Amino acid sequence: MGYKLAGCDVVAANDIDKDMAWHYRRNLDPKYYFLCPIKDLVGSSLPQELIGIDILDGSPPCSTFSMAGLREKVWGKKKHFREGQSDQVLSDLFFDFLDLVAYLKPKVVVAENVKGMLLGAARGYVKLVVSRLKELGYRTQVFLLDAADCGVPQHRERVFFCSLRGDIEAPPLVLLPKHRHISAEEACRDLSPLTEKEVAETAPSPLDRKWWPLTPCGSDYGSVRQRREGKRATFSHKKLDGRRPSFTLTANSRVLKHWSECRTLTFREWKRLGSFPDDYVAKSPTIGKYLIGMSVPPRMAEFVARAVASQWLLPNHEIQ
Repeated sequence: MGYKLAGCDVVAANDIDKDMAWHYRRNLDPKYYFLCPIKDLVGSSLPQELIGIDILDGSPPCSTFSMAGLREKVWGKKKHFREGQSDQVLSDLFFDFLDLVAYLKPKVVVAENVKGMLLGAARGYVKLVVSRLKELGYRTQVFLLDAADCGVPQHRERVFFCSLRGDIEAPPLVLLPKHRHISAEEACRDLSPLTEKEVAETAPSPLDRKWWPLTPCGSDYGSVRQRREGKRATFSHKKLDGRRPSFTLTANSRVLKHWSECRTLTFREWKRLGSFPDDYVAKSPTIGKYLIGMSVPPRMAEFVARAVASQWLLPNHEIQ
């Protein structure tokens, strides 16, 4: 969606999950969609127009590098990924993506992952990725960006690997987003009142009724519970501050609470905070919020796409 907003033609896509394929086709309608493990694409009879394509963008599943979770303990181990329909070694998928880079030889490679890749032992993994790209003939830069600086009403730090094929001469990429921060309240201000269905879907739980009134905006239930009860629990349940960008949207849509009403957030509000278009269609609000919580925000991807296009691919043309 970010590339579409940047004026690019999204030619093809690949994913292993049938639900995600449905949403991608419904909202973006690419010419080609490959529903299979990415490894199956390498060496297969892909359309010739994909060989040497301008940009190949990928976001290999990144839960094994997340700040939350087991991190090093699960590296190299198979996991039945909930979207996957098959066991996969998630820490290997980045290199499966790089095998596709070797096959397609795109002019530019963009790969996104979590901030945790830059911390601790994972930094060695980053060096391996950059080294592999160098072997394939690419010059790589690594950036840490916050979606809020790209005009997304949500703080979401993500790492971007941006690589240019060696036969293309261009100066180093500059990625310095300086968009003013958009608050959660500003992003959602003009939305119409909640429907009866939305009221039911976002109704507060007993936990919300107890702790939401006691939690300051921009804080979490756990901090209040620890002070009052001495319990370390429910830190993931956070009350947004309407005056600031949202906390990072996650796959669990129940943990983020509205700033002025004791409830969770609607799908319409998630689309605004995730910078998705209002007309983005999902099979259900639950699936839609999960999808947005797992996504690179479109406006963030748009910023990267515009920079790559204007500085590396079309340096003498103004990007509209």
